[in-house]
Amino acid sequence: MTLAHIDSHPSYEQQLDRQPSAETAGRRLSAVPDGAEARGFVLYVGVDEAKAAAAGTDLGALVQALKALAADLVPSSETYAAVALAPEGVGGRDVDVVRLALQEPAALARHRSVDDEEADELDRAHSGVVIDISRKRVVLDNEIAQLTYKEFELLQFLVLREGRTVGRSELIDSLWSAADEDGVPNERTIDVHVRRLRSKLGRYEDIVRTVRGVGYRFDRHADVSIRHASTPSPDLF
Repeated sequence: MTLAHIDSHPSYEQQLDRQPSAETAGRRLSAVPDGAEARGFVLYVGVDEAKAAAAGTDLGALVQALKALAADLVPSSETYAAVALAPEGVGGRDVDVVRLALQEPAALARHRSVDDEEADELDRAHSGVVIDISRKRVVLDNEIAQLTYKEFELLQFLVLREGRTVGRSELIDSLWSAADEDGVPNERTIDVHVRRLRSKLGRYEDIVRTVRGVGYRFDRHADVSIRHASTPSPDLF
């Protein structure tokens, strides 16, 4: 369960007005396409530490309370929480900032600072490497690199920590979970993932550098352009 937005409480009369009829209730609650099944839900909470403190709590306590509520209502439920990071003082409603920071598709579509056509023109005009975090892609000499989701995640993790060497164990802990289809790699097999990523980067493979005995580091070259998302990528809460 990611952080959730909780609207202000409506009046009793408003709640009655909002109650669906018996005819439409089932249809609204089962709005799942044929051939698919509901496996959970995502809620967004728009609240910063100052507002939480003013209410006598903090974000960590709020997360734990929501997790405990889910466990109390459905003991077998599994939860996951992430904190939304945004530039200090950024404007807009808290919940909209949270949705954008957590890369919610509808929020990204509304707030994209550069439209797709303009971004494509910028990519085609750039000879070298374009690492487009906002659109989850890498362009090499005007050609889109065919990276897998996990390969892009690996590259993005290093890019967002530019200048710092990241150990193999940190990569594993941050990017893999026991629920992954291929399971969790060990520190040896992480090297295989890096080699596959490098092979797809072609002549730019050395932007992912090995620091012997420590791990890996992203090295920015003069011909590397990074297009960040409008807000920082979230880390695990």
